Amino acid sequence: MKHPFHLKAVWTGGRNSEGSIDAGGLKTVISIPQEMGGPGTGTNPDEMLLGAASTCYLITLAAMLERSDITPDELTLESEATVDVTNNIFTYERIVHRPRIVLAQDASEADITKAERLAHKAESSCMISRAVAGNVAIETRPVVVTTGANAV
Repeated sequence: MKHPFHLKAVWTGGRNSEGSIDAGGLKTVISIPQEMGGPGTGTNPDEMLLGAASTCYLITLAAMLERSDITPDELTLESEATVDVTNNIFTYERIVHRPRIVLAQDASEADITKAERLAHKAESSCMISRAVAGNVAIETRPVVVTTGANAV
């Protein structure tokens, strides 16, 4: 079964102008980020690729935890992307995901170990990660703790 997704885009002007996209649930202004010499309005391809990779990873991880009968008290994610600009060539180099999985205080050592293993496995199971494989390095640095435990 195939699932088509559609996006409509409008761009007004040259490089330092802005445009808009409409992809159903995602409607926003787009432009080149200020860090790359653009106006920095709305979002940009770099943020959207990070958003796609991060949300795909998080949803995949949540599904894998559920299928393994692990219900986290809290599941959060911070992700960071690195784009290299050398000789005016822009290269999306790396994405680092930092999921934080908080399990119930009485979670077993086996559940903690399994949650950490699934946090790593979710990356290779994510559709977006597979789509960029070989072009963008993706790293996962999970933290799995129990309620009341302190971890950075």
